[in-house]
Amino acid sequence: MTGMTIEKALRACGGRYCGEGALSRELGRVVIDSREVCPGDLFVAYKGEKVDGHDFIVSALDKGAACCLAERVPEGERRGVIVVDDVQSALEDIAAAYRDTLSLPIIGITGSVGKTSAKEMISAVLSSRRKVCKTDKNLNNQIGVPMTLSRITPEDEIAVIEMGISGFGEMSRLARMVKPKIAVYTLIGHAHLEFLHDLDGVLRAKTEMIAYLPDDALVIMNGDDEKLRGYDCPRSRIFFGLGEGCDVRAENVVSTEEGTDCDIVSGERRFRAHIPAFGRHLVYAALEAAAVGLETGLTDEEIVRGIASFATVGRRAAVVRTEKITLLDDCYNSNAEALRSGIDSLLELPGRKVCILGDMLELGDTARDAHFSSGAYAAEKGVARLLCCGEHAEAYCSGAGAIARRFPDRGALIAALGEEIREGDCVLVKASRGAHFEEISEALKVL
Repeated sequence: MTGMTIEKALRACGGRYCGEGALSRELGRVVIDSREVCPGDLFVAYKGEKVDGHDFIVSALDKGAACCLAERVPEGERRGVIVVDDVQSALEDIAAAYRDTLSLPIIGITGSVGKTSAKEMISAVLSSRRKVCKTDKNLNNQIGVPMTLSRITPEDEIAVIEMGISGFGEMSRLARMVKPKIAVYTLIGHAHLEFLHDLDGVLRAKTEMIAYLPDDALVIMNGDDEKLRGYDCPRSRIFFGLGEGCDVRAENVVSTEEGTDCDIVSGERRFRAHIPAFGRHLVYAALEAAAVGLETGLTDEEIVRGIASFATVGRRAAVVRTEKITLLDDCYNSNAEALRSGIDSLLELPGRKVCILGDMLELGDTARDAHFSSGAYAAEKGVARLLCCGEHAEAYCSGAGAIARRFPDRGALIAALGEEIREGDCVLVKASRGAHFEEISEALKVL
């Protein structure tokens, strides 16, 4: 955190300094794992359910941490510790103070589906001309966002920050730190409904960000999304999507296993782009990136080159060819919109279509309906076989009818793969992370 000294951090969070270190020492990155500490870092001691970061303060300081942020000091420790009542609130105050010292523009990305893909695609496009700092992996919450902000250096020309929430008020806390110059909204979907109740609640929670945007900010929204299209935005706004009314839209979309090609159109500008990853949903990520690129002055050629350099992260719609099948490994996360998109992508691949589905989590009272309708959608689209397990497997099966088979657990499902999966099949594996369906994907790879 260039220019952010211990003294400035103390003022920002109202903490009490305990130790003998110089207050003028500059702080580096925010780190929460003592094993990752480098000289100069700020180690933040979180108390988790299983591990208490306070137990690792000594280790962090031994590795050269400039200072630690904590709620207590280990007995006998005389090196620098900023003591606060609440580590999380203090970290947010420090991150917000550091953000206020930065002059570079920040792109803030949120939505129910596709945030990480949007972050990676936008970063790829912007990197065709500028030095970009972006969110690492999917560290997009109230801990991850300060970590990303702390990594911004004077050499960076623009930052792309993913912002994820699960409840009301959380976006306000993130936006207070990030203060984006451009806000990108991917989709309002059925995610975290256990806490946000319905789509109107999701929209309300996500758009808390708008109040923290500067007056000259731009909001980029999915024009194909009914909730976003109808939102009364108090800032300048453009829409992206496939619809004719979108300011940045895609035409002539052609998908293969090797990727997707489309024409991107904005006013008089038109150019052909190649997305080197599978799934039509990535067309939206390309449109988001194109909209940001156009707004920030990139040429058509720079945008095309950036889109062509995109790479997926983790288990997001990765197409894997084995000796027996084509696997669409998409078990990173799931909700109703993402699952329908996965099924649509599956239909574009050759072979008999099989879905292996697990629970979509945090849907609250809507959970059964969401799983039932998803099973029905698979059957309606011509999926030949649906295999499922989990708390909501019965709802999947009820919706899908005769094509579905329910298993008591992952082990039983894996044991039945040999009899259920045929040579030449195209298999989609999708579930929320908590379902641990990566075990099924790995089993399919060696079938």
